[in-house]
Amino acid sequence: MLGVAKTATEDEIKKAYRQIAIKYHPDRNPGDKEAEEKFKEAAEAYNVLHDPQKRQQYDQFGFNGPMGGGGFDGFGGASMNMDDIFSMFGDIFGGRGFSGFSRHSAQKQQHRGSDLRLKVKLTLEEINQGVTKKFKLRKDVTCQHCNGTGAEDGSGRDTCPTCHGSGIITHTTQSIFGMMQTQGICPTCQGEGQVIKNKCHECGGTGVVKGEDVVEINIPAGVAHGMVVNVPGKGNAGQRGGISGDIQVFIEEEDNDTFVRDGNDLIYNLLLDFPTATLGGEVEIPTIEGKTLKVKIDSGTQPGKTMRLRGKGLPAVQGYGSGRGDLVVNISVYVPKTLSRDERKAIEQFKDSDNFKGDRQTKESIFNRFKNYFS
Repeated sequence: MLGVAKTATEDEIKKAYRQIAIKYHPDRNPGDKEAEEKFKEAAEAYNVLHDPQKRQQYDQFGFNGPMGGGGFDGFGGASMNMDDIFSMFGDIFGGRGFSGFSRHSAQKQQHRGSDLRLKVKLTLEEINQGVTKKFKLRKDVTCQHCNGTGAEDGSGRDTCPTCHGSGIITHTTQSIFGMMQTQGICPTCQGEGQVIKNKCHECGGTGVVKGEDVVEINIPAGVAHGMVVNVPGKGNAGQRGGISGDIQVFIEEEDNDTFVRDGNDLIYNLLLDFPTATLGGEVEIPTIEGKTLKVKIDSGTQPGKTMRLRGKGLPAVQGYGSGRGDLVVNISVYVPKTLSRDERKAIEQFKDSDNFKGDRQTKESIFNRFKNYFS
């Protein structure tokens, strides 16, 4: 059950049980009977193996030894229930509280509403600034007739006849370790310990009805396609005054005509005219904020050159990361497809000039820039 060798030390046994207990704990596997059985069997195994006397008996006689009675009854298997198992967590986890792992976790259940899922398309400009979106949703809302209690005219509640107010029921089953007790949520009162005398005629006793609600959702700056923004407490209302669920907002990113996103960086393709690339000058570069920046172009700028404008990209979402990204400018040079007679004559005058031929080193440099860009 624990997956340890016969020679395992007490620390190795404890570590193995801790891992299995976390994996199969009922709070992590609600309604999964197979996981619950594995959780109990692992607890029974640990109960035997961490006790030196019981371990010695098991090592010597196995399941059917004189103390085992064919099912570990002699080892305490028949008496262990969920409360006994939960009480072991103080030892296993060093006395620390483990979130949700309570010996009374099945009692007095508070209903939680289900989550809702939404998709929202954002522009790069909205992603840069962050945005608030309004949605009109059809969802479970609190019944106004009974104020979410589920009871008609304040009729109140009676103690559940099935669980007698505990919210849990106990079953006794046979396992490889003997008779074992298991606890689960009472099916009559759903773990509340009480039942409604006279159910509300509007909601049928659930405390919720179908309705509409307008929800404002704040989407932080810097989100990316595929991210999910969780909005707590805005989902379906919980039954009979329970906790509302969440809204999960799935982010979709619209294509942009000016920029290409690369993480938090933005890529802008600048097409220079031949005279500016040759002689140098100033050009204006657009930014995601809608402004332009004047950038100096050196004379002799070659196609494939890149410039990086620091901090002009997108912000990191909710502060995760190293500040804003950059605006990366990829430079290419426009070569006209058609020329007038005078333009062609002017170009032909420079055709045989060494400055217009380019040397081997320049050609290799341009080739390497393009190769690195596409690699």
